[in-house]
Amino acid sequence: DVLQGHQREMTQTLHTRCQEPSQIIFQFKANPPAVTFELTGETDNIFMIEREGLLYCTRALDRETRSTHNLQVAALDANGIIVEGPVPITIEVKDINDNRPMFLQSKYEGSVRQNSRPGNSIGTLTAHDRDEENTANSFLNYRIVEQTPKLPMDGLFLIQTYAGMLQLAKQSLKKQDTPQYNLTIEVSDKDFKTLCFVQINVIDINDQIPIFEKSDYGNLTLAEDTNVGSTILTIQATDADEPFTGSSKILYHIKKGDSEGRLGVDTDPHTNTGYVIIKKPLDFETAAVSNIVFKAENPEPLVFGVTYNASSFAKFTLIVTDVNEAPQFSQHVFQAKVSEDVAIGTKVGNVTAKDPEGLDISYSLRGDTRGWLKIDHVTGEIFSVAPLDREAGSPYRVQVVATEVGGSSLSSVSEFHLILMDVNDNPPRLAKDYTGLFFCHPLSAPGSLIFEATDDDQHLFRGPHFTFSLGSGSLQNDWEVSKINGTHARLSTRHTDFEEREYVVLIRINDGGRPPLEGIVSLPGIILAVVFIRIKKDKGKDNVESAQASEVKPLRS
Repeated sequence: DVLQGHQREMTQTLHTRCQEPSQIIFQFKANPPAVTFELTGETDNIFMIEREGLLYCTRALDRETRSTHNLQVAALDANGIIVEGPVPITIEVKDINDNRPMFLQSKYEGSVRQNSRPGNSIGTLTAHDRDEENTANSFLNYRIVEQTPKLPMDGLFLIQTYAGMLQLAKQSLKKQDTPQYNLTIEVSDKDFKTLCFVQINVIDINDQIPIFEKSDYGNLTLAEDTNVGSTILTIQATDADEPFTGSSKILYHIKKGDSEGRLGVDTDPHTNTGYVIIKKPLDFETAAVSNIVFKAENPEPLVFGVTYNASSFAKFTLIVTDVNEAPQFSQHVFQAKVSEDVAIGTKVGNVTAKDPEGLDISYSLRGDTRGWLKIDHVTGEIFSVAPLDREAGSPYRVQVVATEVGGSSLSSVSEFHLILMDVNDNPPRLAKDYTGLFFCHPLSAPGSLIFEATDDDQHLFRGPHFTFSLGSGSLQNDWEVSKINGTHARLSTRHTDFEEREYVVLIRINDGGRPPLEGIVSLPGIILAVVFIRIKKDKGKDNVESAQASEVKPLRS
């Protein structure tokens, strides 16, 4: 073959294994003036061409690294100029079985439920071979080499030869017999073999029901005041399933005889012992005798076809004896709401209590510090016996005592809270005492002072809205009052021609309530005084003294 011919064919495909160094693959020829050849492309420093046109490889090829090499061959003259080509050359590396099949991991773990039927899948093992796919070099076979232990027999498992699916083969397994099996699995191609190890755990299923050690725990007599939290009975059931699993753990439930939920059962997780405890107070009056029925169950569902039967049930009879108990109020706190101006003798609320033994009850009050209330000893109705005052205390809290009549005279206590609704019954007044307020005489300009008003009634969130005026018409020539906001006003002089003396000014304050109330307050401490400033010499220093003409008095209501 000459290079010229190959150039016309465009591409030459060569197949080779090239397993030995310097193995000749092909020889190219060219016509003069070509004297040598040049090789380019995906040589990977493996392919070389000699001057005479011999194409060879320098080392063994690896199909798994590169399965195809695309090269170009050109013929050169003595000056290194291409005279023919380049011609494309494709070299396809033929596969040989030089790769061992490999599992994804050296050890696997699977599980099978006891009593599973033969043929159930445990899992699928997968191995890979890097040789060319769908050839004899990568065709894999699986088989079980060894099973340990061989109990109750060998060959309990099988693996599908080509798919690698591991299955239960001959019979169902029992965890009680053998909880774990170890298999050695082989995968092979035509030349190589690889082993892996599989651990198969036999999983217990809930095919055994709990069984009580006895079905009747007899009679149990308790006083009704037995402490809540007390353990009153111990019960025991057993389960043949695997210990410390959901299949063998036992939960005890009360199925009959305790509709009020007074009892409960705690289970010891290590022994499955049940401890019956009192969760709510026992009551002779409502349940003197109770026939209690327990059921022992597993948190794990039973397998199909297995059901609980009479062996999982037990009973006992609880007999509660009477104890004299104190009366019981229907509420811990009773609450009522009335206006603070209700008439004396008005019913303001009532309380109710009941004696568990059915005895009569006498009611009384405790803590009525203001003497506002009285209670009917028989009915529990509460009445006012004095004027109420929200500003003095609301809510007004007292204690109500219920005492049984006869018997042991036991008693119990509840709270009564009386909420007093406000009425407008407090006239406005000055908010505080004002001290140190005076005008200097003579006035050089009209003067003013600011004062604040308040009252003790309940106000909305926006506060009171007082109106202000002079308390006497005779004051209008000298004084005026102006509102600043709902609580503050300004008192001002109308002129500057005042004598030096104390003036009493009356102010009328109206709250605009329902009914409206007003108060007249006096400001007697407004003093017009002369302030003297004396300057005298004392050892070379100026000494300034001030003196007031008269004492400054506070504003008063």
